[in-house]
Amino acid sequence: MSAYDKTDVVIVGSGFGGSIPAYHLAAGGAKVTVLERGPWLETKEFEHDYLLGSSYTRAFDFVVGDGMSVLGGNCVGGGSVVYFAAMPRAPKFVFERHGSIGRRMWPSVLTRDTLEPWYDRVSDSLPVSTQDWNDVSYAGGLWAALCDHSGRTANPAPVAVDNDRCVNCNFMMAGCRFDAKRSLLTNYLPAALAHGAKIRPLHEVQRIERIDDGDYRVHFNVVDDTDYRAQTGSGTIDAKVVIIAAGAGATPVILQRSEAALGTMPHAVGRYFSGNGERLNTAIIDEERVREVLGLSREDGKVYEANHIGKGPTVANWDKLDGSLPEYERYSLEQLYFPPGLGTILAQVPDGAEPRWFGAQKKEILKKWSSWLTIFLMTEDDNEGVFGAPPPTGNAYRISQQMLGRGPLKYDPTPNTLHGWSLADAECKEILEKDGLAKVSPWTNDVVGAYTVHPLASCRIGDDPETSALHPNHELRNHPGIFVTDSASVPGALTVNPAMTIAALAERSVPGIVRALQARGVDVTYGAPAPDGSITGRRAVSKLSLVAGS
Repeated sequence: MSAYDKTDVVIVGSGFGGSIPAYHLAAGGAKVTVLERGPWLETKEFEHDYLLGSSYTRAFDFVVGDGMSVLGGNCVGGGSVVYFAAMPRAPKFVFERHGSIGRRMWPSVLTRDTLEPWYDRVSDSLPVSTQDWNDVSYAGGLWAALCDHSGRTANPAPVAVDNDRCVNCNFMMAGCRFDAKRSLLTNYLPAALAHGAKIRPLHEVQRIERIDDGDYRVHFNVVDDTDYRAQTGSGTIDAKVVIIAAGAGATPVILQRSEAALGTMPHAVGRYFSGNGERLNTAIIDEERVREVLGLSREDGKVYEANHIGKGPTVANWDKLDGSLPEYERYSLEQLYFPPGLGTILAQVPDGAEPRWFGAQKKEILKKWSSWLTIFLMTEDDNEGVFGAPPPTGNAYRISQQMLGRGPLKYDPTPNTLHGWSLADAECKEILEKDGLAKVSPWTNDVVGAYTVHPLASCRIGDDPETSALHPNHELRNHPGIFVTDSASVPGALTVNPAMTIAALAERSVPGIVRALQARGVDVTYGAPAPDGSITGRRAVSKLSLVAGS
């Protein structure tokens, strides 16, 4: 079955990069249609198990590349449904990074100071709150105690979580059934729907073409609700403006596949991919040493044994987020709960015989699973990822009914990236192994290569046409009316969780998109408040930015 439709704006993807423009444009009077490749799950469908067909496999997309694997969201709400809701702002030095190109990567108009009011908008809209020590998990508290014992600092992370609703079930990565996690399902998306936006789940965009009247035609396949390898239909939808927000692992693939119809893509489409410099270490905690040295205990008499209790990351060490340090030597260390499955496979036996990710020694540490402590390292990488030829459909060759695919990304870490990983690994080891409190080892890269839950930069903004795919306003170079507003637009690694920055950039992009729509004859304005009607963050945005025609 084939279908045809027409609208003002097509938005590809419903994560931060898609939902934020969807709300503002719909509130401003534009006809908005959001095409989302994944299912539309209700709160009651977020399940507390990891079985095939549960929300865990339906809402995720895990794509194995050559040297890099990417874990992302695959549902209405995108990555916000499966993220851990840590929302720090990027350090100031991030915006001055040179990276692999030897000069400033970010557009000259963008600094931490100029992005600050847009950060405020997001903080207002979700909202984001600062936790205190009463809000942190057992794992976060242990990480803080370990940092303090080794002479480091620890900080409760800002989060988009309603701690009054949170039951510390640690299943938030499979969607929050208590609506404690402030995903886009609780703010921007319902606000967009209230203003008439349409959301079409299980619509996987394949390519875009320019039609005779200057508008764009978006081609999609309708994906089966159970087996994502199967299509149940196809269609097209025409629009004045197209916003691509399918994620850094899918956005460049759509543009590459569209090149035959649209014409040559900017050189940077599908290049300069960053995994946010991410790496994971797993420590096996010595419970008795923690009792003896740190004096910790729980009400039930246990010392720790609480890896699975709580919620995502709650405590971070930011001592190395120091702009005076050389590039590639700055990083953050964050306590993180990673659920069974990939985490238990890739965790290595500390000081074990090779190979250390399976065998008798691995079986022994699995018995101590509740005493694990996982530390998430976010470093500075060299943007060395490159996408090869796109698959015939979608962003990957689907291997299983849900979740698993093989993608065209190739990633070969440079000496700079390896240096950053090595320093962060060493710091992590020094903190955790002091006085015999734990044994720690990085996850293996032998199975699926490096891995990231925060892919970035595959169609990045910038001033230089040779090294950036997008103008500073997020419009695709040489293709007016096509915008990229998702994680693909972020120029490089942020050294912290990137959701807050992705969302702030999406907020910042909207006035330019409104101007583009107005130039194409669409009666649309800009100036809607935060989704809940508050205006605190907006007061910080310059008045000129509030008037799209200015």
